[in-house]
Parts: sequence; structure tokens; C-alpha cells
Amino acid sequence: MAAVIKKNYLTKERYDAIVEELAKLKSEGRKVVAERLRHAKDLGDLSENAEYQEAREDQTRLEVHIEELEELLRNSSIIKLESGGVTVRIGTRVKLKKEGKLIQYTVVGSNEAKPLEGLISNESPIGQAILGKKVGDKVKVKAPSGLVEYEVVEIG
Repeated sequence: MAAVIKKNYLTKERYDAIVEELAKLKSEGRKVVAERLRHAKDLGDLSENAEYQEAREDQTRLEVHIEELEELLRNSSIIKLESGGVTVRIGTRVKLKKEGKLIQYTVVGSNEAKPLEGLISNESPIGQAILGKKVGDKVKVKAPSGLVEYEVVEIG
């Protein structure tokens, strides 16, 4: 059975930030860990050298993080934040009405979601419910308090 590859949606700014972080980890990060390993080896017996063991664990964490970022970039699609449009898509700003109150969100990929800042993931319950909807459409979202109804009042 083939593994399901998850598509990551990133803004151009977030994509560039990850590329920059990755380059820094590969150069400076690896250099720092290599220096720590070299220093720890100079201390002698590696089997009982806590500093060496810690440096090796840090090296493993660094390499795992590098691989995660590379995988994220390999499976990413750059989204463009858009205004206007007829339906809600990833990258669009949307105003919703919930119990008479207006709420504004921008639908982004899960890696950029910051609900308290109005950035909701396309994979979140609200994000999934409003994707493809038009102004005037109503959706119900299951929340801990029960079903909550939202109405799309503006796109863009």
C-alpha cells in the first residue's frame, strides 16, 4: 500500500522562510554540532562521555528536523493570498456571521494557521466547511458546545 502524501499549502513568504531556515540549519547548525562532537571526542572515552552522547542526540534531532523541512518543501504548493473571488478557496479572506457577529478569517495551509490572528487552516473544521462556499451559503460546524452555524457574508 502506497503512503499518502499530504500536500502542504504555504504562502510565498512562509516558503521562503522555511528555505532560509533550512539553509541555516544545513550550514551553521551542522557546523555547530560537528564542533561539539569534535570537542567531546577530545575528552576521551566515548562510552561514558555524557557530553558526546548529548551532542549525538542533538545531531540526530538536527538531521530529523532538516529532513522534516525538506519533506515539507517537497510536498508544498505555494498559495497566493487573494481578494475577491466567487468561492472560498485556500488563500482567500472571508467574513462569516456567527450568531449575529462578524468574524474575519483567511484560509491558509495547516503550517501557517494561527486562529487567534485570523488565519485558519483549510483542514480545520471551519476551514473544511467553508471551502467552495459562496456568499450567502450557510454551514454548520461541530464544536465542543454543539453545532455552530456560520454564514458566508463576504469573500475578499
